[in-house]
Amino acid sequence: MAETASDRPSTLGALRNSGWISRPVKQEVREHAIEKVAAGEPLFDGVAGYEDTVMPQLENALLAGHDVIFLGERGQAKTRMIRSLTGLLDEWMPIVAGCEINDDPYAPVSKHARDLVDELGDDTPIHWVHRSERFGEKLATPDTSIADLIGEVDPIKVAEGRYLSDELTLHYGLVPRTNRGIFAINELPDLAERIQVGMLNVLEERDIQIRGYKIRLPLDVMLLASANPEDYTNRGRIITPVKHRFGSQIRTHYPREVQTEVDIMRQEAVPLEVATGEGTVSVEVPAYLADVVATFSHLARSSNHVNQRSGVSVRLSVANYEALAANALRRGLRAGERSIVARVDDLDALAASSMGKIEIESLEEGREGAIMDNLIKGAVLTVFKETVPPEQTRAVVDAFEDGAVAHTGEGVSSAELAVLIEQVEPLRAPVAVLAGGDESPAAVGAAVGFVLEGLHLSKRLNKDASGASATYRGRT
Repeated sequence: MAETASDRPSTLGALRNSGWISRPVKQEVREHAIEKVAAGEPLFDGVAGYEDTVMPQLENALLAGHDVIFLGERGQAKTRMIRSLTGLLDEWMPIVAGCEINDDPYAPVSKHARDLVDELGDDTPIHWVHRSERFGEKLATPDTSIADLIGEVDPIKVAEGRYLSDELTLHYGLVPRTNRGIFAINELPDLAERIQVGMLNVLEERDIQIRGYKIRLPLDVMLLASANPEDYTNRGRIITPVKHRFGSQIRTHYPREVQTEVDIMRQEAVPLEVATGEGTVSVEVPAYLADVVATFSHLARSSNHVNQRSGVSVRLSVANYEALAANALRRGLRAGERSIVARVDDLDALAASSMGKIEIESLEEGREGAIMDNLIKGAVLTVFKETVPPEQTRAVVDAFEDGAVAHTGEGVSSAELAVLIEQVEPLRAPVAVLAGGDESPAAVGAAVGFVLEGLHLSKRLNKDASGASATYRGRT
């Protein structure tokens, strides 16, 4: 970035001769948003499931030049969207060199920058700031002060001999330091009401006041905020004058389709790869098990046993997806397998990655584990019914009624599971549907285990479980 900036005008005079035009930050964002909308491109990448809901509202807000507050439960990409908006800023922006609040060279507002321009004129040095440095963010906490956001008198500068009435004794807070950029406050209701009052001038008058100084800093800031509805109504509140000054309030939501949740999981999860003496070992999570993980979250969001006010974040799905892959990796490494595919047995790992992210509501103590287990079984059954055609399983059930027996579990290798399609010939058809043409023992074994578990949960096969092992038999 520094090399690119060095090719740009380095003095105020050179900047004028280059034809650079100063624009307010909201106009800057609006023009880049217009280019995206006209080209049919998304405002930014990495956020799925909002194409027909949140994004049109956000586009409207940006085109209207509004300050925006995102209202939604935790884990709904509010912060990600806020941070991504920096991509709608110009890549480089000139400021008066040495100023703390990104002064516009054509219209400086701080005393330092004004004095420098008055003294040097067209020889005033110019510094170029990348758009990644034009973003400020503060997590609202009860101990946040006006000094943090707006500024305070710097005692060191006073001790150096300056008068208290000298504007140069000020230490600017986060908001002025984000002048000509985007400033975000996360969890705004947690900000003390008296501090919210201090934000009124920033939102309405676009200026700040510090300790009664007779100064006015006409800041150019796009202000964004996020809030959780539970905090918004109970734990804290946004005072009415502040709420009214946000131009747009946009309601976010969790993914409404299982496939959208799967796409987010695969995008966000850390891929598991392990370097061994024989090469790199990676884990594949088949599509049907990814659907199970996503369906588990969707069932939790509609369960009476889960506190819906606290929400069921997409972070749950991502963590469960990673835990599933990690358990498969551990199992495969212990078995000495080179090709590792997650199996239905690995879903037991979801208990540890879920309990801290779901608030279970139960009248009986110790029921959390049973409720979690029922949600996982419900997800497996739902995906099984949607994925495996019923007509392909009748012959499988008949084979087990005739005496076929299958052993599964962590201690059973993928090769041993894959052999079952030789012993129970009707398994080939549903396994082919799930494996999708992958005939490796790991893929076939994983599909066999899923079919057997789906038939058991459909009450068509009996299952005897003992620790990490299980045996499937006919029901007669």
